Amino acid sequence: MAVISPERLLSVWEQGARRHPIDRALLLYAVAAPDLPVEQLADAPLGARNAALMALRRASFGAQLASWVDCPACGERMEFALDAADLPPAPPASTEPIVVGGHRFHRPSSRHLAALVNADDPESAARQLLRDCAESAEALPQDDTALAELLDAAEAAIEAADPWADLALAVACPACAHQTEASFDIASYLWEELDSHARRLLDEVHALAAAYGWTEPEILALSEARRTAYLARVRA
Repeated sequence: MAVISPERLLSVWEQGARRHPIDRALLLYAVAAPDLPVEQLADAPLGARNAALMALRRASFGAQLASWVDCPACGERMEFALDAADLPPAPPASTEPIVVGGHRFHRPSSRHLAALVNADDPESAARQLLRDCAESAEALPQDDTALAELLDAAEAAIEAADPWADLALAVACPACAHQTEASFDIASYLWEELDSHARRLLDEVHALAAAYGWTEPEILALSEARRTAYLARVRA
């Protein structure tokens, strides 16, 4: 996995600044998996997408991820450093259907998530996702109770087959000892980091261009160490 260059980072930031988070995730996926045809990215399993984004993050910014979550019981903010090595190993990439209760389901993809954007509530979204992932949606139970049972079983089977599709972290509050699960969205996390780095790069380009008259490509072509050294002299 190659480190994303300053030039590419700014280009990706510019392209994704006004996009929906799902589209941003696919934009980052295209950077993380350049050998995959662009037209196939939206239909790739979420686990494969998220694993690729984590690999890109580790190559570009390191394995340590500073994270935080508010305790739902007492409101205490819990800050912790997450190591990518602590996450479950990514399973081998697979597009094989998952069989639950005699029904065959495709693994959830970015395209499936896009179809849920206008869902009214989490329960409606979960049921729609179940239908969208089913190879034969018309064969699913019509009874609400039976459908709810199938939904629970399908969620468990998908989590077991593809844990990277929806990463969750077990967290214990140091203040009240309440234990909870916190969702970890690597796509959003990586975008926030990229956005922060892009804005810092723009500030550096602005400062060096004003001081030396250099162009943006000339400044970005400098190593980080040399840019930092010149900036120190400008700010002295």
